[in-house]
Amino acid sequence: MQPSPTPPPDSAPALPRPDPAPEALVPTAPSDRVLISWLWQGWVRRRLAFLVAGILLMALEGSMLGALTLLIQPLFDEILVGGQADLIGWVAAAIAGVFVIRGLTSLVHKTMIAWLAEKVMAEMQELLLSHLMRLDHGFFHRHPPGALIERVRGDSQALGGLFTAVLPKLARDGVSVIALLAAALHIDWRWTLIALLGIPLLVLPIVLLQRIVRRMGTQARIASAEASTRLDEIFHGIFTIQRSGLEAHEVRRFDRVLSRFRKAQVRTTAGAAGMGSLADLVAALGFALVLIYGGAQIIEGERTVGQFMAFFTAFALLLEPLRSLSALNGAWQKSLASLERVHALLQVAPRITQPESPLAPLPVRGETTVRFEDVRFAYETEPVLRGFGLEATAGQTTALVGPSGAGKTTVFTLLTRLADPQSGRITIGGHNIRSMDLRGLRDLFAVVAQDSALFDETLRDNILMGARDVSAARLREVLDAAHVSEFAAGLPEGLETRVGPRGSALSGGQRQRVAIARALLRDAPILLLDEATSALDARSESLVQQALDRLSEGRTTLVIAHRLATVRRADRIVVMDRGRKVEEGDHATLIARGGTYARLHALQFADPATPGDRPD
Repeated sequence: MQPSPTPPPDSAPALPRPDPAPEALVPTAPSDRVLISWLWQGWVRRRLAFLVAGILLMALEGSMLGALTLLIQPLFDEILVGGQADLIGWVAAAIAGVFVIRGLTSLVHKTMIAWLAEKVMAEMQELLLSHLMRLDHGFFHRHPPGALIERVRGDSQALGGLFTAVLPKLARDGVSVIALLAAALHIDWRWTLIALLGIPLLVLPIVLLQRIVRRMGTQARIASAEASTRLDEIFHGIFTIQRSGLEAHEVRRFDRVLSRFRKAQVRTTAGAAGMGSLADLVAALGFALVLIYGGAQIIEGERTVGQFMAFFTAFALLLEPLRSLSALNGAWQKSLASLERVHALLQVAPRITQPESPLAPLPVRGETTVRFEDVRFAYETEPVLRGFGLEATAGQTTALVGPSGAGKTTVFTLLTRLADPQSGRITIGGHNIRSMDLRGLRDLFAVVAQDSALFDETLRDNILMGARDVSAARLREVLDAAHVSEFAAGLPEGLETRVGPRGSALSGGQRQRVAIARALLRDAPILLLDEATSALDARSESLVQQALDRLSEGRTTLVIAHRLATVRRADRIVVMDRGRKVEEGDHATLIARGGTYARLHALQFADPATPGDRPD
């Protein structure tokens, strides 16, 4: 029966509005209190004893400055002015002890806090990675790898500043300020109040700088993610760039991204530094007033030189921790900006989740007929499948052909539940896949794609992919069947040879044979082939096709192919266009029908660039 003509796009029924993007489900930015509570509950609380020990050591280090200040007065009044030589040893030993205690406590607490920071950052990165790997295809369709790398690595590492910068300043420098103020009050409470007269002037500028630092900190993290994305794109396309002479062009594009990052980073640093500079201005005012008032008292004999030197030492030592605490808010805001981004990412709910019980039974081999029933799917608002229907009979080979953008790869995406359709039903063995155990469903499939993912591990690891208890005989059988043995023996270390990033140490044909070996070892009942031989030379294609033929035996096989010669022997060929099925039948039937398939076939055989498609 001749299929009905394909309706024009504007006459297609409107797709249901797709779910909102996951990011839209995240509420407005949580308060700082919520963020800190989340960090505390998730990672810090269970290490409270360890953290308290580190804080106590910080406090002990900070308190030593107050002790040092109190030793200055007897040093001047009793020894240098009073001439009591017998006290020199005691005072010298006490001052030396202060520095020894500071040194030891600093070493221990910095080591402890560094361990805590690295532990928390590692756990957070593992959690982020685990969470991201549960998100659907649409999420990765919208977020480039570089941006996600920056989220996982950059933002979580920036959080380390909470432990390595914010916490030590808050504990050690906070105690230093308290100890030094206590020492200054002990020496002369009037001098102390005079020295602190300028502190109220800090409040408004610090509030304004805090907002700038927080905003610029967020912009710096976004710009950093853009830089990571740009680098990822450059290194993925390095050979195209080199062949096209685009090196300078790409450097200029990267420089524009870096310029945005640089501006945001400099403004963030300047804002944080500005808080410290304000402390210096207040200190200058306070010191000048104390010198005028206290100097007159010393001249009149109301105060001693030792008292003034002790107070001067306390005040001078107070500047550094006070400057540090003033800049603390800058570091705090930068860390919170990263924490906010990490928290937001973890709030993105996976769209593809484990269905509720009772679960549909998983089909056994021989009962794996695949059906798509009026399936509609869109990425955001762009329709991809428009009422698509398909039946791939168990044990047979069904080919999907059609122009680019017809929706062929999306069929595989939906079938393996990397995304779910907005409407319609997909079944395997008569059961809706949305009711099947998610891990069990995906175990039904073995996939060989045009660009199969290989990892910078050994050839053996890339074939086993975590599989255990694989006997040497079984592995050898798989290697022979996939024609991997033919090239593995010639590698420097055989199966223990690392294949390089994305398998760069192997040729295209060798990478495909590794992917086929994986699929053979997986022994799944449904085989998905996505342009598995399209980028290979004649010899490699012949070897890979032999391995694919062996792999397809007894399995339900779905094939995506642009080169029609590779699907001529398929039991059924489904022709797709604009997200719909427009023709269906075997090769001979479709050629005789003279429709879309026949026209595609005629175009390919008429094209001298595709001699491999010509009949023998």
